[in-house]
Amino acid sequence: MRVSRRVPTLLATALLAAGCATAASSPAPGAPVRVVAAENFWGSIAAQIGGSKAAVRSVISKPGTDPHDYEPTPADARLFARAQLVLVNGVGYDPWAGKLLSANPVGSRIVIDVGELVGVEAGGNPHRWYDPADVDKVVATVTADLEKLAPADSSYFSAQREQLESRGLADYHRLIADIKTKYAGTPVGASESIFAVLAPSLGLRLETPRRFLTAVSEGSEPSAADKLTIDRQIRAGAIKVYVYNTQNTTPDVQAQIDAARAAGIPVTTITETLTPATASFQQWQVRQLSQLAAALATAAAR
Repeated sequence: MRVSRRVPTLLATALLAAGCATAASSPAPGAPVRVVAAENFWGSIAAQIGGSKAAVRSVISKPGTDPHDYEPTPADARLFARAQLVLVNGVGYDPWAGKLLSANPVGSRIVIDVGELVGVEAGGNPHRWYDPADVDKVVATVTADLEKLAPADSSYFSAQREQLESRGLADYHRLIADIKTKYAGTPVGASESIFAVLAPSLGLRLETPRRFLTAVSEGSEPSAADKLTIDRQIRAGAIKVYVYNTQNTTPDVQAQIDAARAAGIPVTTITETLTPATASFQQWQVRQLSQLAAALATAAAR
């Protein structure tokens, strides 16, 4: 999704609300840990680890809502002010979240900035939930932080993590391994930089110029040279599958989708946030990976 370059009109109001809010007193013994995630893909993971011992809220929860452009509300500010644990993506993806946190500093609150956690600096690819290794790090860190906040429930959180890793994420990791085993080295094209995070884990060779991927993600105009390169790749069959983000289909991307289909190149999709919003992280990812595996199988059979 594109990066917003406008000043949010509601941010000042939300920051004022955050500045006026006071952190809630320590929860009663046995009360669920209050967790807020800036985006629902991280919130889904936190909710599965927290189970009945955590109350998890996600701010970005509707498909199609652009985290870059999101204008936080006073209600969001209050959520952040009361939270004991906050998950933000970082890497410039959700700058509004950092501003809400800064407006109401709480010494006892734990903040997980995923970009900082996995070592991606400013200007790097922010789509960390598409990197399986980063997802595993978040799972481990959320578990450890929940245990710090509610030490009496440590064994419960550890059991929840074990269930998520051994059962919940099993098909997710299996599909990633299967795609890598069967299709490593396959040249593919993509519409934006989301897929640039996932492709290496799948062993796929992403041929789309990096500048084009970044331009579409950031809402800027791709260069004519990069668009020409992609057109040539499609005409020559130099890519075997084309992957696009349905939540950010620009005219340039739509033209590439149409050209790929006309050339008999299988086309498959991904999305930026949970789709549908009621899906778990692994349900969402498994569906997308299954569709990609089917597209790769079709291409291999040609």
